[in-house]
Amino acid sequence: MADYPHLLHTVLDTTDARGLAEFYRQLLGLRYRPGDEPGGDDKDWLVLVDAAGTRKLAFQQVDRLEPTTWPDHTVPMQLHLDFTVPSVEELERQRQRAEALGARLALDRTADAGEPLYVFRDPSGHPFCIFVG
Repeated sequence: MADYPHLLHTVLDTTDARGLAEFYRQLLGLRYRPGDEPGGDDKDWLVLVDAAGTRKLAFQQVDRLEPTTWPDHTVPMQLHLDFTVPSVEELERQRQRAEALGARLALDRTADAGEPLYVFRDPSGHPFCIFVG
């Protein structure tokens, strides 16, 4: 018996479950859980897994999503994802990849020598960070 609950995956609400799943699949090198692959019926619940089959992210279709207004707090962030890379050079490479996949740059803090980072908005407006760590 486990002493603590196990985190299964993080779920993101979106008005385009397939589109957002595909964005993160390509950004992070994940794959679809068997049965969630593109083709056939579009689903309102999709799961991405790593190479070992461990669940990482899930996407839930919603009718309406009010994107965060961050850095203004009228609509709070509520959740964001953090990703790390080993070097400033890799940070720049990942910035280009993220933007090519449809991410929008929200904050450039690469001048901070202690923790250079970028904050992006994914195609559904959810913020995520990539930083050197």
